[in-house]
Amino acid sequence: QVQLVESGGGLVQTGGSLRLACAASGRTFSNIAMGWFRQAPGKEREFVATFNWNGGGSYADSVKGRFTISRDNTKNTGYLQMNSLKPEDTAVYYCAATTSRYYGTSYSGSYDYWGQGTQVTVSS
Repeated sequence: QVQLVESGGGLVQTGGSLRLACAASGRTFSNIAMGWFRQAPGKEREFVATFNWNGGGSYADSVKGRFTISRDNTKNTGYLQMNSLKPEDTAVYYCAATTSRYYGTSYSGSYDYWGQGTQVTVSS
């Protein structure tokens, strides 16, 4: 079992920045493939970012160039740095994890474990 706890959400103005954190426990963090997803009101959950096969970031087109995914295995924590935020980034952000893969995917069904979510609100 893997437990995930997100933090770092909040209210920010357009153009501002936030850094989300996802603290993991229950398994060796370096063996966990993780990703970030978000869900806006009235919309389906969508992919935001994950690590690809070579350890680099893979991003949704809507956030490419503005968001950066990273991880610190010594702290068992993953991060999502969000810059140049827009009102359309407003959503509940979730981190997700699986121990069945070496790297993440953009498909939510690939992940076995989910955090409780953290609200990000970008005001115009």
